[in-house]
Amino acid sequence: MKKNLGMLALIMAFWFTISFITNILGPLIPDIIHNFNLSDLAMAGFIPTSFFIAYAIMSIPAGLMIDRFGEKPVLFLGFLMPFIGTTLFACMHTYPVLLASSFIIGLGMAMLQTVINPLQRVVGGEENYAFVAEVAQFVFGIASFLSPLVYTYLIHELNPDIYTEGRNFFIDLLAGITPPDLPFWVFTLLLLVMLIAVSVSRFPKIELKEDEKSGSKDSYLALFKQKYVWLFFLGIFCYVSTEQGTSIFMSTFLEQYHGVNPQVEGAQAVSYFWGLMTAGCLVGMVLLKLIDSKRLLQISGGLTIVLLLTALFGNKEASIIAFPAIGFSISMMYSIVFSLALNSASQHH
Repeated sequence: MKKNLGMLALIMAFWFTISFITNILGPLIPDIIHNFNLSDLAMAGFIPTSFFIAYAIMSIPAGLMIDRFGEKPVLFLGFLMPFIGTTLFACMHTYPVLLASSFIIGLGMAMLQTVINPLQRVVGGEENYAFVAEVAQFVFGIASFLSPLVYTYLIHELNPDIYTEGRNFFIDLLAGITPPDLPFWVFTLLLLVMLIAVSVSRFPKIELKEDEKSGSKDSYLALFKQKYVWLFFLGIFCYVSTEQGTSIFMSTFLEQYHGVNPQVEGAQAVSYFWGLMTAGCLVGMVLLKLIDSKRLLQISGGLTIVLLLTALFGNKEASIIAFPAIGFSISMMYSIVFSLALNSASQHH
């Protein structure tokens, strides 16, 4: 593992980039609504919808592409797609372009997550896979926590009432090419660095395990005939809806119902949501040793319902606390649902 530390660090940088870009949607939504004068939240909802539809479309084809072309071309294309998407929107600030950009970014992110997981196993070694996966989850969480804070910083520094030319070269560069409330060029620059890193790096050959291969048509048909596959699919569907729905729209909700500044307190609430989720993952590792996973899932679900009702119907102070706290209460759900699903299916994992 020691000789591959550089490659592992690069993989962690990949996870950081994926999380940093994916989880900025929450703070961006209020600005997008204002910038494009969107008449209702449904139109704003199409933005994350287009992103995650791309995940659904690309996940299986990405596995087939890895089988045929190898990991490096897929990895490069995975970063190239969001680079194209962010550059497209940074150059043309229109609502249709934003939807297209979100879809293109989603395609790339699906490809990246499909290729990075087995690459991570090969580079870190089979015996260290669990530890490396935990480190990756931690890095992912840190990026999710930092992303809204960076957004708040850029919004503050680019504010025409505060911005002073000559104080910061990077801020001066952004001020000249992007609106002060949509600093998309930061993502473009970050993705360009990743593209260069992938281009100059040599990756080990991935030998996919049986449960990492894309599978045949018959294997999918066999899975679709099992009721537990559909039930756990519904479980993941509900979890992701809760996670993304809360993180993406809490800032907009706090602004519209409680008059909270989405660029400051709203963005901070999103940041705390991901920060508490990261902390919850660490606490969950201990609790799973003490409490049955099924019971822990029930407790987490009940607590999340209470917190969500408090966030939606409580006063401003309660809502500001309850929304981020949901990040902690749902932090263990994904891993529990996923592990129960794998344990409930005997093959074609």
